[in-house]
Amino acid sequence: MAKKKSTTTPNTIGTNKQARRLYEILETFEAGISLVGSEVKSLRGGHVSFKDGYVQFREGSAFLVGVHIAPYEKTGEFDQHDPERPRRLLLHKREIGVLKARTEQKGLTVIPMKMYFSRGKVKVLIGLGKGKNVHSRKQDLKDRDIARDTARQLADHRK
Repeated sequence: MAKKKSTTTPNTIGTNKQARRLYEILETFEAGISLVGSEVKSLRGGHVSFKDGYVQFREGSAFLVGVHIAPYEKTGEFDQHDPERPRRLLLHKREIGVLKARTEQKGLTVIPMKMYFSRGKVKVLIGLGKGKNVHSRKQDLKDRDIARDTARQLADHRK
């Protein structure tokens, strides 16, 4: 009898709820992230905030900047991590090259969308996005309202 492959669903740590509202996401990438022990412990408790997070490129690497990971309460005074420190993203060189070129040429930005555990490792879903203006945000709301009304009318019609 063949052994069944275990399919583990990723455990979500936190999501950036503002990402899809403020940006039109064109493409997504999964990246590992370089963390210290107390950061991982804090993430297991879900203590992350994406408020001003973005990805910055320097020295051939990608860094996650502006993401706040709260200090772990049970760590000693001297072992605490800096909650706002830039964290290195683990991506392939060609992925870094593609993202860097796109952000420089087209005026796009790379933002963190979701952080989760996958097979014991912390992963970040980053999105290549174009900023929405106020008009397109309002249009999204109108489209959502129309879709909701249409679904409601179809449901009433089927009864």
